[in-house]
Amino acid sequence: MDILEPSMLLDEELYSRQLYVLGPLAMQRIQTAKVLLSGLQGLGAEIAKNLVLMGVGSLTLHDPHPTCWSDLAAQFFLSEKDLEKNRADASQKCLAQLNEAVQVFVYTGDITEDLLLNFQVVVLTASNLEEQLKVGTLCHKHGVCFLVADTRGLVGQLFCDFGENFTVQDPTEAEPLTAAIQDISQGSPGILTLRREDNRHSFCDGDLVTFSGIEGMVELNGCSPRPIHVQEDGSLDIGDTTTFSRYLHGGVITEVKRSKTVTHKPLDIALLQPQVVAQNHQQARRAHLLHQVFRALHKFQNLHGRLPRPWDPVDAKIVVGLAQALEPLKGREEEPLDEALLWTIALSSAGGLSPMAAILGAMAAQEVLKAISRKFMPVDQWLYFDALDCLPEDCLPNPEDCAPVRSEKRRGCRYDGQIAVFGAGFQEKLSLQHYFLVGTGAIGCELLKDFALMGLGAGGCGGVTVADMDHIERSNLSRQFLFRTQDIGRPKAEVAAAAAQKLNPDLRVTSLTQPLDPTTEHIYGENFFSHVDGVVAALDSFSARHYVATRCTQYLKPLLEAGTQGTRGSASVFIPHVTEVYSGPASAAASEDAPHPVCTGWHFPSTAEHTLQWARNEFEELFRLSAETINCYQQAPTSLADMDRPQTLTLLRLVLGVLRVHPQTWQDCVVWALGQWQLCFHYGIIQLLRHFPPDKMLEDGTPFWSGSKHCPQPLEFDTNQDMDLLYVLAAANLYAQMHGIPGSPDQTALRELLKLLPQPDPQHLASTFASNLELTWASTEFGPELLKELQEALEVWGKGPPLKPLMFQKDDSNFHMDFVTAAASLRCQNYRIPPVDCSQFNCLKWTSWDRLKVPAGQPERTLESLLAHLQEQYGLRVRMLLYGPALLYSARWSSQKQAQHLSLRVTELVQRVTGQVPEPGLQVLVLELSCEGEEDKTAFPPLHYELCDKPATAPPLGSMEICLKTLHLERTADTQ
Repeated sequence: MDILEPSMLLDEELYSRQLYVLGPLAMQRIQTAKVLLSGLQGLGAEIAKNLVLMGVGSLTLHDPHPTCWSDLAAQFFLSEKDLEKNRADASQKCLAQLNEAVQVFVYTGDITEDLLLNFQVVVLTASNLEEQLKVGTLCHKHGVCFLVADTRGLVGQLFCDFGENFTVQDPTEAEPLTAAIQDISQGSPGILTLRREDNRHSFCDGDLVTFSGIEGMVELNGCSPRPIHVQEDGSLDIGDTTTFSRYLHGGVITEVKRSKTVTHKPLDIALLQPQVVAQNHQQARRAHLLHQVFRALHKFQNLHGRLPRPWDPVDAKIVVGLAQALEPLKGREEEPLDEALLWTIALSSAGGLSPMAAILGAMAAQEVLKAISRKFMPVDQWLYFDALDCLPEDCLPNPEDCAPVRSEKRRGCRYDGQIAVFGAGFQEKLSLQHYFLVGTGAIGCELLKDFALMGLGAGGCGGVTVADMDHIERSNLSRQFLFRTQDIGRPKAEVAAAAAQKLNPDLRVTSLTQPLDPTTEHIYGENFFSHVDGVVAALDSFSARHYVATRCTQYLKPLLEAGTQGTRGSASVFIPHVTEVYSGPASAAASEDAPHPVCTGWHFPSTAEHTLQWARNEFEELFRLSAETINCYQQAPTSLADMDRPQTLTLLRLVLGVLRVHPQTWQDCVVWALGQWQLCFHYGIIQLLRHFPPDKMLEDGTPFWSGSKHCPQPLEFDTNQDMDLLYVLAAANLYAQMHGIPGSPDQTALRELLKLLPQPDPQHLASTFASNLELTWASTEFGPELLKELQEALEVWGKGPPLKPLMFQKDDSNFHMDFVTAAASLRCQNYRIPPVDCSQFNCLKWTSWDRLKVPAGQPERTLESLLAHLQEQYGLRVRMLLYGPALLYSARWSSQKQAQHLSLRVTELVQRVTGQVPEPGLQVLVLELSCEGEEDKTAFPPLHYELCDKPATAPPLGSMEICLKTLHLERTADTQ
């Protein structure tokens, strides 16, 4: 079989996410790889889709079987029009459309020894054991990496054989260890002491390390990797340093990753001596049971020429008997197999499920990637997965309910594979569900695909609502398979919804492009959530996740939350009254195990991570927070005296920055960006050194610039330096976007423009930096002259047009990543830190699931009645009630004043203080409660105040959300 050599050109924009994780060398290997995939049912389709998206050189499909009804439950490349057609042939065209750089072939003959020699990796799915053993033996003989993947109902297996001497050049998925140096002694051996905060390191005896940024003992900088030995006190023996110069200060020690050789057994041996992936004895025991079940199912299929019938006790009994009669596994104590578990697996093994195919398909494709790239440790050697807890505990399906749907007019249905596991009754319930999917990125596309294949919301009053405000970019196409090249620039939600409906024409899907945030609560309010059975969040920011989780808490909706970062991922389910509520970090920075103090990242960075965090904060302050603050001031002008200190600092960075007036042209934006470069990397450093000179000494006689504090050096702007030009290009374009001015990606034109522009005024830049320095380190009181200047400038800015806040996105076409990369790299140059790697860019208890509810009264409740209900029902005594700055009620008021307010009806009070008149037919007021002044900072769920009794056939609830805050709540002794 002739397979063309793939192209060597690498589309860095398309594969940007993979490049960050894998690096260019691994991507080149992937791009030249040739893979054979046999079996194009649901699992095979998932593997094929992932391999094509990741950009393998060529993929050859093999499957001699025709499409049947049960395939459609998980095979998203096939439809009813493909029934009786060859599965590989019917899938080829759709697969090729995913990535035009990948050659997708179909092979129709038998798998022979000569054929296997054409490939680096061979993957078998839905194959019998005889074929697996034959192909596995030949692959092992010729050094071809071999994988087997299979799912049977709710269980799945994966097997890897990468040969007897497979070298993994990058065994770990973690970044190399780095630590800042405190001191290095001259001697034999030389002892290296780490700074105090890095002393609890993870270096091990024999690790190889390199050094950089050391002042004094410069012989170590850039030296060949040296082995280290860890001392009892945590210091490191780095070898003989007797002849080296005396150490002065600074420097970073970095781990050098070493390759590792893996030895795999061929399938015929590994079948009876299985190495399984397990974390404990219980997991290992279950994995070995699953191993025997798969062997028994192969035997059943070989004897009967078919799989066990769905939930057929006769067939299940045969499978259990076959498993119990199998030859014991070698190297393990013989123990009886769990017969009940065997029965459950055998009964449900006939089905094919989209979620199971997705999970095993992702795992198998990841192992193929490891085989090709030689990055990260492969599975050793068997991996088993089961989702048997998805079955109901009290009432298992019966054979009649799980049999394929048959009628005179219809031979089957697309859900046959799923009905075989859960039954037709479950399928009907699933079709009536209405789910809300927030986010249609990489995870969102996968979820929507699974929803379509499962038939979620595909009948009756069911449905799926998809919300995403973003538009499709080229870098999305390597991960978000519902999108194609012709979709670039279109709204993600609309394209994803249309693509999902093509996968299943019965799917009832609606797309929304409005963001889900406090500005759209009139759209995503009580009326919206009353129609929703559950919420799925596939978002890329922690603040957005927190907001969605809060809304689910408010409306008592179950939440599925998922996310990825590099090679890691997570998924969690939050169910009212069953699980804990979502409690993820408030921000990306807070998600790190050891967040960096602001002062460290701002003035005293010592690692690349510090500079990266500083650059990320620069983006937020310059292009998002400043615009949001200015816009808020335009809507409600206020005095600086009423602003908090962080707001004042944010305003200063914009209105007293390099460009003190609104830019009008692209050149204005370039002037601003150049001034920002000078401020950050030249004049700012000069000013810092005036405050802390290089020779500054502390009171104890030690140098100020020592240990973790790297003494910085100012940079000189040079248009011929890539990072200098990239910073100005990115910053100018972002500044232009914020002000609604057309930008330009033309680096050549920018370089010529910069040669003509005058350098920014040093005195102005120095004063700007000094103001920043004052506000960064000063107390909460600012100088009157600075405040006056800021107030005057703010009034000028407040008269201009609204600004567009930029939300950070990890795409390469919008200058966001360019700015962070360039800013971090230049910061590293300032402090002589090894440059940042682009791959780094990842008693009383209240349950928030409880809804505080005040039922309607006849007539409508007064404020007094409302407060009484809160105390009687929830044990809350309200001492003060506010709306914004307005005090609505206080227990300290005179009796007469109290009586005047307590007698007001709640809607009257709301109308009086908000100016909002409840609309006719309004049924619910949602009041936000907060508790201030208490040590435990108790958080309360929202209060739903019902305005009228709802009839049994009431329409969906309308709601009006008012931010009434109760402060200084007292709790009575009987609070539960």
